[in-house]
Amino acid sequence: MSDLFKKFENNMGPLGKWASIAEGYFVFPKLEGPISNRMTFNGKQVITWSVNDYLGLSNHPDVRKADSEAAKDYGSAYPMGARMMSGHTSMHEKLENELADFVNKESAYVLNFGYQGILSIVDTLVNKNDVIVYDIDSHACIVDGVRLHVGKRFTFQHNDIESLEKNLVRAQNITEKTGGGILVISEGVFGMRGEQGKIKEIVDLKKKYNFRLLVDDAHGFGTLGSDGSGVGNEQNVQDDIDVYFATFAKSLASTGAFVAGSSNVIKFLKYNMRSQMFAKSLQMQLVIGAIKRLEILKKEPQHREKLWKNVKALQSGLVKHGFDIGTTKSCVTPVFLKGDVPEAMVLVKDLREKHNIFCSIVVYPVIPKGLILLRLIPTFPAMTSFLNFLAESPSLVKIHAIFPYLPLLIKSIALSNFL
Repeated sequence: MSDLFKKFENNMGPLGKWASIAEGYFVFPKLEGPISNRMTFNGKQVITWSVNDYLGLSNHPDVRKADSEAAKDYGSAYPMGARMMSGHTSMHEKLENELADFVNKESAYVLNFGYQGILSIVDTLVNKNDVIVYDIDSHACIVDGVRLHVGKRFTFQHNDIESLEKNLVRAQNITEKTGGGILVISEGVFGMRGEQGKIKEIVDLKKKYNFRLLVDDAHGFGTLGSDGSGVGNEQNVQDDIDVYFATFAKSLASTGAFVAGSSNVIKFLKYNMRSQMFAKSLQMQLVIGAIKRLEILKKEPQHREKLWKNVKALQSGLVKHGFDIGTTKSCVTPVFLKGDVPEAMVLVKDLREKHNIFCSIVVYPVIPKGLILLRLIPTFPAMTSFLNFLAESPSLVKIHAIFPYLPLLIKSIALSNFL
């Protein structure tokens, strides 16, 4: 028998093993100042490609006014307690009604956090007789929710409908014996690769198989669809999404989340989601702020239009200069490079120190070994000069032979000289 903590001495995990050289710079960096396309890192101004304030609402004057007035009126504590006990208000109901109407669902329920919200939704919807079938590239919050499931669970290959169907057959064989049901989980937009989930193709399988569909649309809400209501609107299948989830932490630039669906399903979740039944209600300041943000989302489409203008300029410019951005169909713009953690650290430092560019670098275990993902997040107030360069530059970028064994990585570093 050994001490519980002894194992940490020699194994801090796949990311933790780099802590001694990475913390404070490569991980847990201090990006400070007002949320903007230019912020402060290590005491100097950097161009920022790492925040999910897609529509620029964090600095919208009406949003700032609503936030400050709500803080003055209610502070940051009210209401106290869980929704079930003492934390329920008419403003929470108002926000829920407006959200349900916006995403074309019968009912909605406001949640205090996105991560624990979707985790708890997955846990609540299923019992031991049910089977979960989910995309292998699902976000960690979905994976953690699935891990709580005591019944069977299967993954299907990312956005692979043939793989999904094979696993639906497996799931169906089990539920015919247990008497349970099948829950399929996908994302509206996959936050690393930027690909939309194949929601329309998944919905088409309902003609052959009996299952319910849960969609996590954290990155699609506010950015996709003719009105910004998300991936269901974008792919014209919103009515066929049984449980729709989105967060306030991206397009609404705040904290919190919501789940929407039929009145019966939402009522069941309200009375059975442990993360909401036994946790503090979302503060009034955030609720009022979300109402104002939703109002702007609906009434001022120019923010979404400008966002997509910036996205298209960035993505077309990258492709024009030979970069691999995968098959993104969203605002999330990945640049795929070859290399491992040491090369990623060199790239990050070069971008930040020599070119004053702050963006996210993703490595194993989030993506497969041998790959580096440079993750660019365009926003409404994106950098015009850089976008113009990408869209209009007549010549290819000069290549510096810094990493001769990683030519695509070289091109990425060289590109930053133009910023």
